[in-house]
Amino acid sequence: MNSHQKDVWRCSLLLLIGISLIVFLPSCNSEPSSPKKAASEKSHVSSDPAPTDSNSKQGIAAEQKGAAPVAVSTQAAGCLSCHKGIEPIGGGLKPAVQALHNGLACGFCHKGDDKAATKEAAHKGLLPNPTALGVVDQTCGMCHKAHVARVKKSLHATMAGMISSTSYAFAAQKEKNAQWATYSVEDTDGTVPKDKGAVEKLEQLPTFSQSNNPGHDYLRNQCLRCHLWTEGKKTTGDYRSSGCAACHVLYDDDGLSRSADPTIPKDKPDHPIKHQLTTKIPPEQCIHCHNRGGRTGVSFIGTMEADPYGSPWTADGGKQGKLHGKFYNHLTPDVHYQRGMSCIDCHTSSDLHGDGNIYSKKEQAVEIRCTTCHGEVDKAPSGKTAWGNSLPNLATEGSQLMLTAKLTGKKHAVPNVKALADAGKLHPAMLIAAHQEKLECYACHARWAPQCYGCHAKMDMRKRANDWISGGKADAYQWKETRSYLRWETPVLGINHRGKVSPFIPGCQVFLTQIGPDGKNIKTSFVYTTADGHAGTMLNQVQPHTISKEARDCMDCHGNNKALGLGSGFYNPEANKLPIDFELERIVDEEGRQIQATAHAGSRPFNKEEQAKVSRVGACLGCHAETDQAFWKKVRSTVGSAPTDDLHRQVIEKTIKRAVK
Repeated sequence: MNSHQKDVWRCSLLLLIGISLIVFLPSCNSEPSSPKKAASEKSHVSSDPAPTDSNSKQGIAAEQKGAAPVAVSTQAAGCLSCHKGIEPIGGGLKPAVQALHNGLACGFCHKGDDKAATKEAAHKGLLPNPTALGVVDQTCGMCHKAHVARVKKSLHATMAGMISSTSYAFAAQKEKNAQWATYSVEDTDGTVPKDKGAVEKLEQLPTFSQSNNPGHDYLRNQCLRCHLWTEGKKTTGDYRSSGCAACHVLYDDDGLSRSADPTIPKDKPDHPIKHQLTTKIPPEQCIHCHNRGGRTGVSFIGTMEADPYGSPWTADGGKQGKLHGKFYNHLTPDVHYQRGMSCIDCHTSSDLHGDGNIYSKKEQAVEIRCTTCHGEVDKAPSGKTAWGNSLPNLATEGSQLMLTAKLTGKKHAVPNVKALADAGKLHPAMLIAAHQEKLECYACHARWAPQCYGCHAKMDMRKRANDWISGGKADAYQWKETRSYLRWETPVLGINHRGKVSPFIPGCQVFLTQIGPDGKNIKTSFVYTTADGHAGTMLNQVQPHTISKEARDCMDCHGNNKALGLGSGFYNPEANKLPIDFELERIVDEEGRQIQATAHAGSRPFNKEEQAKVSRVGACLGCHAETDQAFWKKVRSTVGSAPTDDLHRQVIEKTIKRAVK
């Protein structure tokens, strides 16, 4: 029995127990017994008090007081006397579990008193967001105990990847893997697969007053606005809830309600579309968060932030509207998105909820691979992830692998790389052994990637501002950001944690300006030096989520200094008043010496030998761009093969002499 089946079984049992209590013990207010812990469940331990969700200003301690779950029943008439027309909470779920959720009393999730006669009495002890991680054990966790335990240790909750990368760039830690999280978390089940990168525990990220490192304050005020312990930023495109509802309760970009509940204003933002849970989560919901950092969400649908022009002019002479606080350009979307697929068609429950372990980086926590569905030149797709799990929406029909889209139900025929190779329909570049062994698929098939060069961050210690961890409106200092320039074409290439060629993008290249409490400058455009001796301005490996059937042109990699990590040769850092002697696009020099840091263990730029190999191919492409295999077979039969430089020179001489006779 898997964790989902266990959850359904628990919820069914609770429903039956609740109905029995209503029928036979109408005056009983005791708390139902908690379900027994399944053997496969992993526990979550937090040594810090749970954060106060902004939907519950009284704090967690007050919410836990007298928080015994209300017995399961039909919708409470007392609540519906005001909230008449509100949607059943399970309306967006599969039919098999709709009834279970719709059968829960309002008070089972929201607490309060659903039998009270007045609003004040009914809302006493109310949890506006029962899925907030600080209270979720009393609500969703009553049935979904395993999922809740996993989520609290997931990267979506800990933000360990972003915290560790930024801390490393600010020289706040020596190791690239994580030390800190949004809240202290510990894996106490005795199973910590360190070979996968899992760690036993993470401490809570220090405040600036505790560490004296500006990077920690930067994280708290700017970067950490998208962890599951907090709600989203109140701006167009970023509206969302926290906890389970951050994903499973849908918000429109404008944050306006379309609910039939008459008590919810339809002209004021920060409300879900409807009072409904769903497992059919569209990309737009993911993008409420995934629009910064690696920007994989906005990239997937083919959008990238633009310079602040807001062009073209609108019909009334104004600027275009902003999303996520920015203007956007529209580029080529990911081919999967173009075909009607969504994030959840590829990313598994373990990718999203976590697998119960604590990881430092997303590459450690994500099990899906391109080869899961598409296979390799010499290997048919297995339909299994890197962890050996099968995708439930992938099945073979006859000889064709089919993927069923989770949002639409549409079936998609999945291209099989081996079948295409056997039929002679692959581009010759895909048949090159070195490409098969040493390149990620997206090294070529991600033709563009978002590149935000130069992150100019200003810390003003004269002003207090919001802290995305504590929730306090004045617990951090005020930060402002701007940049040097944007690009999307020709992403830099390097070697990722798997030893394979991968795109690299800025992430992020911080130049710190710090203004002291007295208004005097402490630092201006300061660049930290990381523990490995490189500049804290970083370029990092990325799966851009901009996949296209047409790959990058051969010369875009083999004849391009920027792709090699050597820079484009145009940007002048000194004239742009930056305290560095290298281009922002330049991660390595011609001798293979790394210049800018990377935040992932094993990730690095090309060394001198690798640069030479890639460049040498560029010289060959002048002749070898001819892709007809029959042509080259004839050439080999006429003048022979040339596996070495000496033989290659002999063949060229022989060919030229023949041509001039």
